[in-house]
Amino acid sequence: MASLINKKLSHICDTVNNTDSYRILRGRVNGVGYSPDARLMPYLELAGFGSAALTRTFDLRYDLISALVERWRPETHTFHLPCGECTVTLEDVALQFGLPIDEDAVTGVSAIDEPAALCYSLLGSSPGDAESTFSELKFTWLKANFQHLSDNATEEQLVCAARAYIMHIIGGVLMPNSNNNKVHIQYLPLLTDLRSVRSYSWGSAVLAMLYPMMYQKKRLTRQQI
Repeated sequence: MASLINKKLSHICDTVNNTDSYRILRGRVNGVGYSPDARLMPYLELAGFGSAALTRTFDLRYDLISALVERWRPETHTFHLPCGECTVTLEDVALQFGLPIDEDAVTGVSAIDEPAALCYSLLGSSPGDAESTFSELKFTWLKANFQHLSDNATEEQLVCAARAYIMHIIGGVLMPNSNNNKVHIQYLPLLTDLRSVRSYSWGSAVLAMLYPMMYQKKRLTRQQI
């Protein structure tokens, strides 16, 4: 293990038990911020996001997370851990979020030609007019438009709200970006038919996003306390 750790930087595990202060990452907990309407659960289950929709925020041990991040090696895109320690695996993602892991890769077009038309088609509303060009949806907009549903909401409105909640889960919990308050619209076309959403390996996509994000945090958000 000694050869796998950069000797120019003292590893956090060398000082974590000392009385001196040690490096630790800033903690940031993401979440949707509201629970889905009970009427949306059948549609979320249909799409394979029923368990992920029940994810809630919780307290984290940032010192332990810092130690794990320090074990990430960009050369091999994995964690290098001594025998007896454990790492995050695809099975962990499947068990904790209930996401499919054996299906097709999550892929698509990153640039949408008519984002407003796409939003009107799949969400029933759009944050911009027909002439607007945008690539992300704000969580504040999703929450304002889809948190509260009328008592006589139609099935089409419920399906649109379910898509909006899945978008919020993807950008707010599963695959957050540096903005931390928006989700890229590239995921929306994958939610066109809720019955086919579970045909994608969302668990693999979450794990693939987790590793680079942890390495980025190691480089950009390390601080001394």
